[in-house]
Amino acid sequence: MKRRIGSQIMASILVNSIYAMINYPVVLINTLLAPLAILAVVTFASKGALLPVAAVGALIMSMVSSGTSLQQDLSHLKNDMRLQDMIVSSPTTSLIYIIGMALSEIVYSIPTLAFLIVLNLIFVKTTITGGFIIFMDMATIFTFSISLGFFLSTFTSDIIQSWGFSGILSPLLTTIPPVYYPITYIPFPYRYLAYLSPTTYASVIAQSQTGFYDPGAEGFVVSWIVLLAVTAILTYLALKRSRWREI
Repeated sequence: MKRRIGSQIMASILVNSIYAMINYPVVLINTLLAPLAILAVVTFASKGALLPVAAVGALIMSMVSSGTSLQQDLSHLKNDMRLQDMIVSSPTTSLIYIIGMALSEIVYSIPTLAFLIVLNLIFVKTTITGGFIIFMDMATIFTFSISLGFFLSTFTSDIIQSWGFSGILSPLLTTIPPVYYPITYIPFPYRYLAYLSPTTYASVIAQSQTGFYDPGAEGFVVSWIVLLAVTAILTYLALKRSRWREI
């Protein structure tokens, strides 16, 4: 049983990441270019003052982008290669499929993540506990984005449609919310709009550990509660309410 599950997960990694990395290495540039481009703009505009915040924000964007791009990959595998038809008829469950595809996105993002982690180690000052909290924060927002990507992919009928979803999700989750800068930079009453995005809570948690924003004990706890609740709800929808075996 464990060997079968392991082989199914490995197959997802080989199909969705290793194949592209070996045959089309140019695609790896895209995963690195997007977060670094915004990081550079924010850093230059702030004359270096927001570099640590932007470095953490680039990690958040990378985690979110991995999940939202997953829906494009799944849409391609489902609609163009008809891979999901074979998976549905096999003993593979949607959970194993999600885990395998999620790990494939992590493998695919390893070069980008390695660079961003080194960047954060150099410029971001935090404690060991703070580093652990940031890690858990990144893992949670990654789970959120993976669940979102899988949920949306099961409803797309063409990869062009999935591109449309990505074009909408990217600014709503990584560009407009205060991912690359503290939320205090947003004036009231517009600041309340930022809290509509889950990535705002992930940013508040991360920035609280780097000394750029202090939400207070209550704000810190509330941010975790909202982020975990939204992630749990979306994961449930992805596993139980997505169009998995009706396709």
